[in-house]
Amino acid sequence: MKFMSKLLIGLVSLAVFGAAFGQAPVRVRGTITALNGDVLSVKDRGGKALEIHLAPDAQIVTPKKVSADEFKEGSYVGVTSIQGPGGQLVAKRVHALGPQVPQMHGDWDSIPHSKMTNANIAGIAKVKGGTELTMKYKDGEQKILTNAKTEYYNFDKGSRDDLKPGAHIFTGAQNKEGQLVTGRVVVSKNGVNPPQ
Repeated sequence: MKFMSKLLIGLVSLAVFGAAFGQAPVRVRGTITALNGDVLSVKDRGGKALEIHLAPDAQIVTPKKVSADEFKEGSYVGVTSIQGPGGQLVAKRVHALGPQVPQMHGDWDSIPHSKMTNANIAGIAKVKGGTELTMKYKDGEQKILTNAKTEYYNFDKGSRDDLKPGAHIFTGAQNKEGQLVTGRVVVSKNGVNPPQ
């Protein structure tokens, strides 16, 4: 009986894990080739043709470069970083985040060997080589160095008119019954590409 109970718990856990895994967003970066109705055709970085189905209420946003002054203690941001020579994380890009984006710290793929930290800025301190951000998220804390090469981004509201062939996009899509479906697309504008 105990064995059966443990087996049942294991199967339920596996099913929950499988469901969660199946709902993990598929990160898509690429270049728009066409927009037909709600279907956005994209060629990804590897040259693969993809079709992304836009939700009826999909948000379209465009990135813009801003200064570090836009981000204060308490700001919720995503930081793309790489490990510096001394082992400290060094920020390549800092971008604003909406409250719907989950907190996290982990491997990222926009820049080789990079990390992404989605967290609140809990502290800003001047240090040798730049400014150190103390980033606090639900599972921990990271100290990340920003310097003169760090880029900062925010976003403006866009429209489907911005989804033009040749523009670069980033989206976190859901795989629903074999179709990629998204509710938010970041699309390049005025020469500024999505920072994610």
